[in-house]
Amino acid sequence: MSVKAMTAAQVARKVIDNEPLFILDVRNGDAFADWKIEGGNIQYLNIPYFDLLDGVEEVIDQLPKDRDILVVCAKEGSSIMVADMLADEGVETAYLSGGMKAWSEHLEPVKVGDLKDGGELYQFVRIGKGCLSYMAISGGEAAVIDATRMTDVFLNFAQEKGAAIKHVFDSHLHADHISGGRQIAQATGATYYLPPADAEEVVFDYTPLEGGFDAAFGNSKVEALYSPGHTIGSTSFIVDDQYLMTGDILFIDSIGRPDLAGLAEDWVGDLRESLYSRYQALANELVVLPAHFMIMDELNEDGSVAKKLGDLFKENHGLNIEDEQEFRDMVTKNLPPQPNAYQDIRKTNMGKITPEDEMQREMEIGPNRCAVR
Repeated sequence: MSVKAMTAAQVARKVIDNEPLFILDVRNGDAFADWKIEGGNIQYLNIPYFDLLDGVEEVIDQLPKDRDILVVCAKEGSSIMVADMLADEGVETAYLSGGMKAWSEHLEPVKVGDLKDGGELYQFVRIGKGCLSYMAISGGEAAVIDATRMTDVFLNFAQEKGAAIKHVFDSHLHADHISGGRQIAQATGATYYLPPADAEEVVFDYTPLEGGFDAAFGNSKVEALYSPGHTIGSTSFIVDDQYLMTGDILFIDSIGRPDLAGLAEDWVGDLRESLYSRYQALANELVVLPAHFMIMDELNEDGSVAKKLGDLFKENHGLNIEDEQEFRDMVTKNLPPQPNAYQDIRKTNMGKITPEDEMQREMEIGPNRCAVR
């Protein structure tokens, strides 16, 4: 019986389409507990590879007969061996091509909606990492916001759409993933923008991104709204008075954490001001598009992560804490662990270090942890 490879893209579609899938994850238990492929119709079994070296007979009874079975490991090698062992016992399985590293890097383009005068807005869902990037296209020109380091995805997508990338924005200096913004700008001749308050230690040239600034592309425009709190330079974007890109300030089910530069006590007031004053002054009909999602329940049926601002003011607990001290305690105490290698990621995004590709993959492995829980 032959063993088939299943790509990260194929798994992503199964997750988004809520198709049944059974995952036999053969990584060590601590790696599985920290981070795994998630979805509403996924069942799991975690048995470390080393426990299967003597045979898979005892596992077979725990495998379902009514859904696809996918064997998963970190890089793919161990999963191929286990899948082969199961095939020898007559059990049809597939393995995840490239392993969890490939899962971490896959980007799923999802159309969010239309812009004025025939433009389109796309969200790139990094489903294995929880990162969200954006490309707005209008009149043959494009703006990219919060791009990940998988730059070919954005370059190829723009080419397929017949759009020239003119502007590339980072909403802040990221600490949980490596930005591809500068590389995209260099490859296309686009202007790269970064908030200057976050850029005091960067070692490259950039165009300062200030609140009140706007940039035109095609028949549309991106407006910058200064919204500090996650970082001191955090900036949101409003596209065509329809969409609000909130960076890591506001998520669908939570709000941003202010501690990734070690300044939680200093920035918590800025966070509250951005959420409770700056955002309160905006139109409720704006569609919120964050830079991350925390849990799979935040995905809509089409795979997008989006919700109207007015709905979030009703439903998001982080936007409904009247007592300022209670708010301060929530966002400074009992925070989740820091993102993996976040200090080195920040240095990479400053241009201070340039790790090899494999090291960059290792630095980003694991879930995103940019939200207050």
